[in-house]
Amino acid sequence: MARLQRVAAYAVCVRDGEVLLARWISPSGPRWTLPGGGLDHGEDPRDAAVREVAEETGHQVVLDGLLTVDSIRLTTDLAGDPVDHHGIRIIYTGHVVGGELRDETDGSTDRAEWIALDRVGTLDRVSLVDIGLDAWRAGRR
Repeated sequence: MARLQRVAAYAVCVRDGEVLLARWISPSGPRWTLPGGGLDHGEDPRDAAVREVAEETGHQVVLDGLLTVDSIRLTTDLAGDPVDHHGIRIIYTGHVVGGELRDETDGSTDRAEWIALDRVGTLDRVSLVDIGLDAWRAGRR
């Protein structure tokens, strides 16, 4: 079985009781996720998170700090071949300093939206959303 390791960086941006999310077009259908994505070779994770948030949502962000680092391992199917996938997910907290909310075109997401925190639990979402928000809430205590 092929093995793949992917390092990615994400941002939790909360304002006025809403969190900024992007809708990922997964192989099994659209699911909400934190804005972010894979690092380019040699790219600093902080720079990757800022770049990915801008690409996926149109917003410019400043990162406030590291929330958590998460690791996930699963078997997935890429083009008919099973892959042992290991994802390392670096999650920051940040705040918006500019730009305008817009959807990504020709990317891995198709929609960006500010979602009320009390609605997140009703969304079809990846586990990363809950992991990031749990870390954000823990950091506020």
